[in-house]
Amino acid sequence: MRQLYSFYTDAFWIALKSILEHKLRAFLTLIGIIIGVAAVVVVGASISGLKTYVMDQVSKVLGANHFMMTRMASTGRMSDEEYERKNRLNKDVIWEEYLYIKANCKLCSHVGAQMGASADLSEKGVEMPSTRIIGNTDNFPEIEDKTIIEGRYFTADEIERAAKVAVIGMDVKDKYFPNSSPLGQTIKIRGVPVTIIGMEDKRGSMFGDSQDRHVYIPITLHNQIFARTGGIQLHGKAANKEIFQDAIEEARLLMRNKRGLLGSEEETFSLVNVDEFNSQMDQFTGAIAAVVVPITLIILVVGGIVVMNIMLVSVTERTFEVGLRKALGATRKQILLQFLIESSLLCIVGGIIGLILAVGVTQLVGTLLEITMTITLGYIILSVGVSSIIGVVAGLYPAWKAARLDPIVALTKS
Repeated sequence: MRQLYSFYTDAFWIALKSILEHKLRAFLTLIGIIIGVAAVVVVGASISGLKTYVMDQVSKVLGANHFMMTRMASTGRMSDEEYERKNRLNKDVIWEEYLYIKANCKLCSHVGAQMGASADLSEKGVEMPSTRIIGNTDNFPEIEDKTIIEGRYFTADEIERAAKVAVIGMDVKDKYFPNSSPLGQTIKIRGVPVTIIGMEDKRGSMFGDSQDRHVYIPITLHNQIFARTGGIQLHGKAANKEIFQDAIEEARLLMRNKRGLLGSEEETFSLVNVDEFNSQMDQFTGAIAAVVVPITLIILVVGGIVVMNIMLVSVTERTFEVGLRKALGATRKQILLQFLIESSLLCIVGGIIGLILAVGVTQLVGTLLEITMTITLGYIILSVGVSSIIGVVAGLYPAWKAARLDPIVALTKS
């Protein structure tokens, strides 16, 4: 055992010495491995970062443990024919159904209603086209985890009497009240003056679409201003993740009961929840990874071919050394392992340098472009593991060739 340990230790130091004696050649050899490992990790960080970014934005928009019922909600999984069929089958969610589920959903911590429309705002000659006007019930700060940084949200009493009050997003504030507080100020929505009583914290953008270009008003006032004849969106929230799915199923059954749907009758409404969106993002990012990661791994394979070529050169250069070691009693297995250790060490070092490079690139890109890039353990293991395997595979033929050298012939080539 001690002799075996001594052999591996000596083999390691001989391999390291050989690499250090040819620093430039070793570095040029490793470029393919370094770039390959860095590419895999950076691509993985970009894919993971994309999912993190989208889910963060969805959480900002929808809040946690939140589900929605509406007439139609395309999840991106339906064909055009299926969408058209559902569009004919489904019915609007109406106010009475909202009141019924609100009164009977025991696992729902909150149940609210929402309507949406767009309007062009114009105040004192300053225009803000296509502003999203959202009619809500009073409990949406809890449902969507909203943060009101100035003032307050509207109350149940203001909902009941369709009070002319509003809570604005940061874009509206910056447009009309850049240097003053908006509280108490008035803006007009389709000619109807509303008093600003609150302002929501900045939420940023999602895929280039601002999440701050909106005005919240009581849903009853929204119905009066826009005279909507369509349905509403019903929003529910569970107290915690543990009962979230149970709350969704309870709300689903209540809606089916309210609509008189029996047994296996198809549902006439759509239901969307954050967990479902998360699952779709997993599928989406998985599909991207399945295409992109193998392409970046090709760089590692090319790097492995370069390692093999350099190891063949190394065998040729060290023919006398191999012959001398075999003349002194080194076995074929020991010579084979010596060159395998050297090629593996080259690729492992390249993998580590590539990993360090990837960390630097992700931090630099994330800082400069202000985007999320998340390095995950899975891609680190994949890249370094593949580079190590390539090191072994790339060194097999050169090592086998070195091990097969005739010591007498090798010594005569000095």
